[in-house]
Amino acid sequence: MQTDITPTTGNNSAQTSSFSLPVRIYYEDTDAGGVVYYANYLRYCERARTEWRRALGFDQGKLLSDTGTCFVVRAVQADYLAPARLDDALNVVTSLTELRAASVSFLQRIYRENNLIFTATVKVVSVNLEKGRPTPWPEPIHTRFHELLNTPL
Repeated sequence: MQTDITPTTGNNSAQTSSFSLPVRIYYEDTDAGGVVYYANYLRYCERARTEWRRALGFDQGKLLSDTGTCFVVRAVQADYLAPARLDDALNVVTSLTELRAASVSFLQRIYRENNLIFTATVKVVSVNLEKGRPTPWPEPIHTRFHELLNTPL
């Protein structure tokens, strides 16, 4: 089977070692007190990682169908520094911090204006779903992540 997961053209903001995604807080994101529910911060981080990969030209659906490989979160270390509230405009900044043969680590920070309110380190593993085991990143992804990791901020 021919596999082609070569990236399509991404937007310029994705071509650096960090990526920024704006997020607005809606009523559905909050608890009865108007404070963002803690698990939603992880959802915003997932969205930011997904949008960055998409902007780089790597479609998760195509990756899965062409190679049987997907991205799986292996570990998260999170620190909640200040609450986000209803109607806040947040910015989720994602940076690569480590690349290995079958995993990558991200530093993700969420800001309200210029104030850091959340930070997480997220380790993501490349997994072959059929085998249920880690597998090396497909070459185009590994190469692109390596280029981004070595790009100065």
